[in-house]
Amino acid sequence: MDLMVKVAAGAITAAVLGVVLRKNTPELALLLALAAGLWMVALVADGLGAVVALMEELTSLAGLSEELLEPVVKTVALSILTRLTAEVCKSAGEGGVAAFVETAGTVLALVVALPLVRAVVLMMTEMLK
Repeated sequence: MDLMVKVAAGAITAAVLGVVLRKNTPELALLLALAAGLWMVALVADGLGAVVALMEELTSLAGLSEELLEPVVKTVALSILTRLTAEVCKSAGEGGVAAFVETAGTVLALVVALPLVRAVVLMMTEMLK
């Protein structure tokens, strides 16, 4: 909860400053948004590490291969990066570029998830035998 209060305070401060800066220097407003976003991601990075550690623990308890966990983690990371990049592009007024970023992120998420799909299909065929 304490961390979210810090994130919210930083976001509100950056948003207010961004509105003021956007009138005269939109480039600085975009740089401010990028800096604030990177600061917020850095604040919550430890939380992502804890989630990955828990997923690894649950994977070992369930007796699953870590190869099954990797595509899930990569897909989530791609999703977060795609969303952040698209939002920055939209803030810069480049909605078209944002749409292409979202499409590329979707395709790459599918590519990363292919080993997981393959493993599920193999598991299902083994169960049906």
